[in-house]
Amino acid sequence: MKLNIAKEVAALEQMTVGQLQQRYVEIFGEPVRSRHKQYLIRRIAWRLQANAEGGLSERALRRAEELANIADVRVTPPRAATGVATTASTTPPAATDRRLPPTGTALTRRYKGRTISVIVLPDGFEYDGERYRSLSAVAKAVTGSHMNGFRFFKIEGQP
Repeated sequence: MKLNIAKEVAALEQMTVGQLQQRYVEIFGEPVRSRHKQYLIRRIAWRLQANAEGGLSERALRRAEELANIADVRVTPPRAATGVATTASTTPPAATDRRLPPTGTALTRRYKGRTISVIVLPDGFEYDGERYRSLSAVAKAVTGSHMNGFRFFKIEGQP
């Protein structure tokens, strides 16, 4: 007897979450912890269709098994170690910005009759013997007010 998948899916849409969990157990043979209605509907509909039309080929199943090393999958995030300071990144965002020239490049600009020269460092910028984390901080030190550093040094449109 062939199932009418469209009717089955329409019937799933009308079920409550509890009924969907029970149907999941009937189809998959194991309980489910999820109470997300759309997730349950999609998983059940997928299994109904796979049973009716045939699932993945043996070759596809072997390849999926090769790709999914279950030991590498974490279900929950690791707990943060107590008392240990962690940083998200060792490189500041300024060093990865594509608009910036390579490390060691000198950015120059004339401002109010004097030449401003900034050296691009791996972890920021150097201006007048001081280190700054961003070009905007350099621009603020030069002008005395907040200003976009890329705009101040006229490099905002470069890739």
